[in-house]
Amino acid sequence: MSDLTGKGIKNEVVGGAKEVSGKVRDAAADLTGDTSEQIKGKAQKLEGKVQKHMGRAEQAADTPDQEEPDRP
Repeated sequence: MSDLTGKGIKNEVVGGAKEVSGKVRDAAADLTGDTSEQIKGKAQKLEGKVQKHMGRAEQAADTPDQEEPDRP
């Protein structure tokens, strides 16, 4: 496994975790009516989504001959 693939996998996993954490934070803030926390949750979710997709792009860039598998 090359360095770029390893970094991509790490970014995909960490980004996915941030995305889920942001979703939970947003939902909890929605229940309590805390608009500030809700915005922070949405921002964290977006940050995680971007990091996850960067990880996928890093992996794809490292293996240009292979087609990237379909992922949700």
